[in-house]
Amino acid sequence: MTKIISGIFLLFAILLGQSLVSCKKPLSFSNGNLNFSTDTVVFDTVFTTVGSTTKRLKIYNPGKSTLKIDEIELMGGSSSPFRLNVDGLKGKLFSEIEMEKEDSLFIFVEVTLSVNNGTLPLIVEDRIRFRTNGKDQFVQLAAWGQDAYFHYKDINSGTWPNDKPHVIYDYAAVDSAQTLNIQPDTKIYLHKDAILYNYKGTLNINGTRDHEVILQGDRLEAFYQDQPGQFYGIYMQEARHSVIEHVIIKNGTAGIHLYSNDPSNISQYTLDLRFAEIYNNANYGLFLYSGAKVKAENCLIYKNLSRAVLVLEGGDFNFNYCNLLGYAASDQVETVGITNYFKNSEGVTNYKSINEGVFTNCVITGNQATEFAISTENPGGVYNLNFLFRNCLITAETIPSDGYFQNILWNQNPAFVNYIENDFNILNSSVLNGAADDNFHLNEDFDGGNSRSIPSDVGAYETN
Repeated sequence: MTKIISGIFLLFAILLGQSLVSCKKPLSFSNGNLNFSTDTVVFDTVFTTVGSTTKRLKIYNPGKSTLKIDEIELMGGSSSPFRLNVDGLKGKLFSEIEMEKEDSLFIFVEVTLSVNNGTLPLIVEDRIRFRTNGKDQFVQLAAWGQDAYFHYKDINSGTWPNDKPHVIYDYAAVDSAQTLNIQPDTKIYLHKDAILYNYKGTLNINGTRDHEVILQGDRLEAFYQDQPGQFYGIYMQEARHSVIEHVIIKNGTAGIHLYSNDPSNISQYTLDLRFAEIYNNANYGLFLYSGAKVKAENCLIYKNLSRAVLVLEGGDFNFNYCNLLGYAASDQVETVGITNYFKNSEGVTNYKSINEGVFTNCVITGNQATEFAISTENPGGVYNLNFLFRNCLITAETIPSDGYFQNILWNQNPAFVNYIENDFNILNSSVLNGAADDNFHLNEDFDGGNSRSIPSDVGAYETN
């Protein structure tokens, strides 16, 4: 696990100091910089009343000469809830501090939060700036601002309680061969760039109708309610079979990102995805990379700034009764893109098979003339490319003649009630009515409030 995590999260470089001259000569200072005991000071106590605690940061002069620190500054200044004590002195700004060669110095950091104020951010942050030899170095400060379960680079298994929100700072991981279950009504808030990470384990998100599990950013101010890119998303690497259902994932970067499949499991999907609403992510709603396998039913993936679904370097997929939609303000590419190859950073093109590539009873449309694209290559003819698209509404400027498109409603208006307001129910006049292939019938629609009749409607919603 340590090896994998170190490959995903950046390590911070350390610069070495210079030599010390004789004490009989005028004092000259090292042109090096500082080392730190940590890059982030985290106050991981969960505060339920006015809280106060102290953490310790150790700074080092690794060089062979005296090092002069020009400034140590708490960037938030007088408005910061954090306080510093440097070498016995309290304050927000300290100047002209000398550290002997290979010496260290403790800095004590305190924080006081009135955490019962519901308008506080879930995570309160500041930074300490250290200036030496014209170079600024920073240490991050972070304190939990409300009563919640906080996860900071931790390993998780078992079942998360749902009586309080869960807040992820950096990452919360499921390790190899472990299982994490997330219950209905669990609220998950992710900090900037944070990831819910499943490495070769099982992640089951078990929401129910009207008791969905919600993943969103940890900024609660009104401005952030519809801002994409606030966190990364769910990342599953060579995961064992997992189930995610009745989930809402919004305002991230890639809602669900799957990298490869458990190599010991070739008979099951990496992920069964049901009743999922994934929208307003900065890149992708659902990203399958390098052999991941997904079965998706009754899902609504829309208004993601790049694609609803991207399949890159192969993998298997089976979508049934799903709406895979564009309509994002920044639409530039097709909302569904599929390819079995990828050229890596070394210029090497990797290929994989698509053993199962199926869309049934799905709506693939948006604002553009083409919202569906496939690009495949099969050098040597050794890769499987098995596609079947049946009883779907697809928007495409050029209608393909391939035999794997069956009973397609090409370039038709789905007649959504109001796609601008995210109401993707369909009018009674819609061409989707009664157009599904009921050999693959599902009893409920996306809402779960309407039972699907026979003949049923194409897409995530069944008309009343």
